[in-house]
Amino acid sequence: MLTGKQRRYLRGMAHNLKPLVQVGKESVSEALVAAVDQALLDHELIKVKIGENAEGDRHEIAEDLGKKTGSEVAQVLGNTIVLYRQHPEKPGIELP
Repeated sequence: MLTGKQRRYLRGMAHNLKPLVQVGKESVSEALVAAVDQALLDHELIKVKIGENAEGDRHEIAEDLGKKTGSEVAQVLGNTIVLYRQHPEKPGIELP
């Protein structure tokens, strides 16, 4: 679980990132979870864009993605979610 200070730090780091994955009309599908999982493994901190056709509430989608990928939701802003998961072997982000 992230503290408020850690969330602020991650939001600041994510500010200049571009979304790597987009949630489509199928919402949280197996393929989406696999794509987010791989992106988190590669980058630790990612942005996910929620498409206009996505079914469900953006906060529910964020929580669902977080649970299914074992990541923390750092932010939900508009149609963008910021997810963080520490790399299991070589962490690249030092949290305060």
